[in-house]
Amino acid sequence: MYALWGKAALDRGVAALVLVLGAPIFALLVLAVLLALGRPILFRQRRAGRHGVPFTLIKFRSMREGPAPDAARLGCVGLWLRASGLDELPQMINILRGEMSLVGPRPLPCAYTPLFSALEAERLRVKPGLFGLAQARGRNALRWSRRLACDVEYVRQPPEFTTDIKLVMACAALLLRGHGATMPGHATSARLDDMLAQGAAPGLPGHKG
Repeated sequence: MYALWGKAALDRGVAALVLVLGAPIFALLVLAVLLALGRPILFRQRRAGRHGVPFTLIKFRSMREGPAPDAARLGCVGLWLRASGLDELPQMINILRGEMSLVGPRPLPCAYTPLFSALEAERLRVKPGLFGLAQARGRNALRWSRRLACDVEYVRQPPEFTTDIKLVMACAALLLRGHGATMPGHATSARLDDMLAQGAAPGLPGHKG
């Protein structure tokens, strides 16, 4: 029952509730981004959804615009937004639209899709999520190979309400501590294609490249 309609109903119900009750928080975050970084307030990027179908992901912008490295474009507000995960809150709109779920593999840029092995591509069988197994186990601090393996592990399990709740709670605990926002040696997270080009992210068996 949860897999058939319960998960989708929970997604939309929680998203609607957060958007309504969290309106004052959203307003404060908009003001913080506006004062620290200016316009635009939101960052939009095409990401791969279920079955690889592209959609436009929405986040609060956390970096100054320009060609400088990520570390140079991240200010105090941007660092705080990323560490707390509050930059991801606008994705409640994506969830309400049915493009994302509360729990599932994180949506990745469409350019990454051709890089997946057949096994890694299984992550695209479900809707991407705001929270996920990889996030519960370390967020961006995990190597790409580990993140993708966690995604496949989640997808291969039948959807269960208790599993999803436990993952949300584990992710919330990490966010409250501000852990896992960055990959070691990087201001945010290294790009998957860059890591593959350097031979640093072999991924799962049969990985392309």
